[in-house]
Amino acid sequence: MAYSPDRLIAPHFFRPTDDIVATPNERTILRVIWRNPRVSRTELPGMSELAQQTVHRLLDQLADRGLVLLGEPKPGLGKGQPSPMLTLNGRYAWTCGMSVNTDVIDVCLMDFSGGLLAETNVQLAEKTVAQALERVRTWVSEQQQTLKLDDERFFGVGLGIAGFHVSGTSFNASLPLHEWSLIELGPLVTSYFQKPVWALNGGKTGTVAEAMFGVGRYIKDFAYLSFNYGFGGGLICNGELLHGGNGNAGEFSQMYDDEEVTRRPALQLVMERLKSRGVEVPSITYLRRHFDPRWPGVEEWLNEITPAYNRLINAIWAVYDPQAIVFGGQIPPALADLMIERTRLFGKPRYGVWRASPKLIVSEILPDAAAMGAAATPFMLTFF
Repeated sequence: MAYSPDRLIAPHFFRPTDDIVATPNERTILRVIWRNPRVSRTELPGMSELAQQTVHRLLDQLADRGLVLLGEPKPGLGKGQPSPMLTLNGRYAWTCGMSVNTDVIDVCLMDFSGGLLAETNVQLAEKTVAQALERVRTWVSEQQQTLKLDDERFFGVGLGIAGFHVSGTSFNASLPLHEWSLIELGPLVTSYFQKPVWALNGGKTGTVAEAMFGVGRYIKDFAYLSFNYGFGGGLICNGELLHGGNGNAGEFSQMYDDEEVTRRPALQLVMERLKSRGVEVPSITYLRRHFDPRWPGVEEWLNEITPAYNRLINAIWAVYDPQAIVFGGQIPPALADLMIERTRLFGKPRYGVWRASPKLIVSEILPDAAAMGAAATPFMLTFF
């Protein structure tokens, strides 16, 4: 039987009457509260398009289960009975997020309200898969003790890996991650934590982070460009992550042929160009922290990739028509700005009117966005 994290969810997280954690209407309410902390109960019907009676009934059930906290009345809402402010109960559940990159695993713990509880990284150099996972498990166990996190509230693990989806929880990653490639990661990671594991590629976990903590709080339809050792991304449609028929929606590198693939905007290629011009950049983390647009090779690389990059942006616009395209992953913000300056949107106005185009936005989420997104993935795919 194929691995399914939903079948491994602990029963005490289920609704009292069935074996799911939240109904579609409950998920709608939880999503509104996530995006609007301290929203009042009277404001929810207008923001969720649910009837007032339905909202009140479901809120009482969610509060009884401990998912939602009813706070003090919200001031300034006019006459009538005061309406309590609503927040998610961070103590209801917590998750572990792991982002497996070419040189490091970024790890974080997150509570149900999106609070970041702890974070670290595990270097992959000279470590087998088993050694790396054992190191992560040891750290998580230490944090459980330090933060007094109840194991019964440990909902699950979100895993992101820099590679495209093959089947089940198997991915095809780049050469530095060959040991992690073409194996079922879900059962493997479950064997270390005894918890369900939701596995996505790193571009998608970065997209989840942007949806939950970044522009997704205000924009429901956007494309996310994930600049890492390679180059990928993801798509958010009406607030939901698009997987595609084979789980690879947003694998933007696929549009380049064998000749042009070396001109895609992957950070590996930036580092190689810089090295050829005498600039030593030992890691992507170093590139992110110390990037200087005046380095020799930067302007040359930008000139080389711009034609293919512009076709990519216009292809996303033409096929998906998002409200925004977000530049994320591990790209230095200054490099993202330089790319945005070079963007040229194709087409001409008709009758003096242009077709609406997406906003180009540099992500403001920290460099460990993929780990944050991995930690949020179990919540997003079940509760929100």
